[in-house]
Amino acid sequence: MLFLGLGCLLLQVSAVLGTELTFELADNEKQCFYEALEKDVKFEIDFQVIAGGNYDVDSFVTDPQNNVLYNEKKKQYDSFSHTTTMAGTFKVCFSNEFSTFTHKTVYLDFRHGDEEPLIQTMNGATALTQLESSCVAIHEVLKVVDDSQTWYRLREAHDRTKAEHLLERVTYWSIGETVLLFVIGLGQVVMLKSFFSERKGSVAAAT
Repeated sequence: MLFLGLGCLLLQVSAVLGTELTFELADNEKQCFYEALEKDVKFEIDFQVIAGGNYDVDSFVTDPQNNVLYNEKKKQYDSFSHTTTMAGTFKVCFSNEFSTFTHKTVYLDFRHGDEEPLIQTMNGATALTQLESSCVAIHEVLKVVDDSQTWYRLREAHDRTKAEHLLERVTYWSIGETVLLFVIGLGQVVMLKSFFSERKGSVAAAT
């Protein structure tokens, strides 16, 4: 019992392999990622643009024979899943070639493989003990928590970038208004001073 409890705490499912990364995509640039997969392997792709421009990129996925499996234009975020029909190197590409001056920050999550059962049945037994059922339930809840944390991190990064961009625009606008107020105030002072100077000269000429 104690061994099984420790096993639940230390268990790591190794059948599902994946890569999470965040990368910069410059303007007029395309980046591709490659993964060698066997036949009949399911893979899933999630991506989201978290900073830059209108938060959109072009993306496509091709198989080893360059057949297009997925192709979308100017997407802010999306998901795609596919089961391979051949072995080889699959390509996932993101393009910012339609943008001429803004770079993007893109989050990519690439997973492939099937998750093995948390509790391996032995001797043909299918019924789980109460401790095993608790381990399975905790495992499922932790997967939901992990997905939620990833989503909240992306949302926080997206909102922070948006807030920083808005702060920058407000700061520049405030500086511009301040300069404009000083110029208008100085212009009014100079104009009023010129009025009095002209009147003084007129009176002196009349006398």
